[in-house]
Amino acid sequence: MEETEEEKKDEADYKRLHSFPLIRHSDMPEEMRVETMELCVTACEKHATNNESAAKMIKETMDKKFGSSWHVVIGEGFGFEITHEVKNLLYMFFGGNLAVCVWKCS
Repeated sequence: MEETEEEKKDEADYKRLHSFPLIRHSDMPEEMRVETMELCVTACEKHATNNESAAKMIKETMDKKFGSSWHVVIGEGFGFEITHEVKNLLYMFFGGNLAVCVWKCS
């Protein structure tokens, strides 16, 4: 079934309204959190149609900047339970319904 023009417009308006990052939980230091959040937004915008590429970009950048063992999950409608190092977790939403979880585990 094809979407009507109005449905496409409503979806575009919804995504525009929710184009800011919403941090759900983070225990990172302020500077690291801001850098990670900006990286996540950049990756999600650059790879809007491919969450796997966005996650890979975030992981590789975090590994270079803050040491290895970073993990990234990006998607819609998922649940998780993780073990992570203290002060190394960011869980946020972007673009309305896209969730991004970044954590370090040694």
